[in-house]
Amino acid sequence: MTLPAPYPPLVSGGEGLDRYPGETAALAARMAAIYAVPVDQVLPVRGLTHGLELVWRLAARDGGSVEAPKAEPYDRLAAIYPARGEVAAVVVRALGSPEAVAEMAARVAPALLVVDEGLIEFSDSVSAVTVVADQPNLVVLRSLSLAYGLAGARVGAAVAQGPTLARLASVLEPYALPEPLVRLALQALDPSRMIETAERIALVRRERERLARELGRDLTIEPGVGPILMARPQDPAAALAALKTYGIEADLSGDRLRLPVSIKPEVNDRLLAAFGLTPAKRRPARVGQAVRDTKETRIVCAVDLDAPGPVRIETGVGFFDHMLEQIAAHGGFSLRLQCEGDLHTDPHHTIEDSAIALGQALKQALGERKGIARYGFVLPMDEANATVSIDLSGRPYPLFEGTFDTPFIGDYRTDLTAHVFRSLAEAMGAAVHIKVTGQDDHHKTEAVYKAFGRALRQAIRVEGDAVPSTKGVL
Repeated sequence: MTLPAPYPPLVSGGEGLDRYPGETAALAARMAAIYAVPVDQVLPVRGLTHGLELVWRLAARDGGSVEAPKAEPYDRLAAIYPARGEVAAVVVRALGSPEAVAEMAARVAPALLVVDEGLIEFSDSVSAVTVVADQPNLVVLRSLSLAYGLAGARVGAAVAQGPTLARLASVLEPYALPEPLVRLALQALDPSRMIETAERIALVRRERERLARELGRDLTIEPGVGPILMARPQDPAAALAALKTYGIEADLSGDRLRLPVSIKPEVNDRLLAAFGLTPAKRRPARVGQAVRDTKETRIVCAVDLDAPGPVRIETGVGFFDHMLEQIAAHGGFSLRLQCEGDLHTDPHHTIEDSAIALGQALKQALGERKGIARYGFVLPMDEANATVSIDLSGRPYPLFEGTFDTPFIGDYRTDLTAHVFRSLAEAMGAAVHIKVTGQDDHHKTEAVYKAFGRALRQAIRVEGDAVPSTKGVL
């Protein structure tokens, strides 16, 4: 057992860092769930490159060599661990199908077949992890760098049968995965992040297709997947200089340019402009995101005020999900919200914290609030009537008039309705006045949410470019 440091570090958020890294069992379990394999087939590593290095180390220790494509990081690893004997491992980038992987694994045995799946999340391909159970010499390497935005944290996994993982672990250095990296990886892989991660990947794929289509008119674009485009311009040096002028970082390797694909369409528009392609002018995207982690809840919420979808909500409280869907549908904007909360105790924290996260995301999306209508107001539903007035002034002021006789609608506590709109008003910076009357508490509750969505739809509507205030600022 290694003793801890005599005192904690003088850094913020450094709780527990005075102790040496411990077990990675929790991370392995979460990765196993994500990759749909047994936990004993997962070895967390310090990024995909670290997984590759373990393969090279193992081959070097046993007096063998590694056969790999001529590309980075394979070339650098080959320089560090020169070939000394028979081929002990063959490294390939993701193949076409698990069946092709299985066939190749049988062909190269007893050497290891190592499949680099660093970009698998951006493709429609089925992962080779599906055939690991039948191939004792197969190692599949996965990464959190690009799909989960953790390129700087360096976390990944080797997926293989237990005896093969034991061989890789035998050349693993002590304390290979620092505690902060484990924490970051567990946060990125938390169930509350899955909806928004999937939407981010989908958006990158759509933007990649757009860039490839536009650039392909004048350039040779190589096939591939992920947030990188490989292009062959006639004058690579001039293209690189033009990209730099437009604030786009790219890499040049021989006559090939590695072009980044951003999740932001406006950034990709600058890339197109660098090649003389002028996309249609667009307003800056009105998007907002909130990540809210407390002792009771873990929430990711994202909105796009100028897109009608997608709308995906998972809080674990079914009726509340439906009510948030009403806000998005009647508000006319995209909303993705996922929450992992302490529902075993009470839905209170889940409902209230989700409202706060939604308010924070809306506030970010509104930005300087230029050009918006600012005000919105209403909604009868059968015998119920809800009146909602909104002023997106930047100054929070919640007012709720109405009572409910029914304590619960499903798992939803009706007394929390006022809390929801108070939290929204305070988090988004708005005056929200609500009055609801009627006999049926279900109708009254739904009317409030729908009316809020309708009022918000009016208030966020773009009418020009000016700040809607005589003061010139909200």
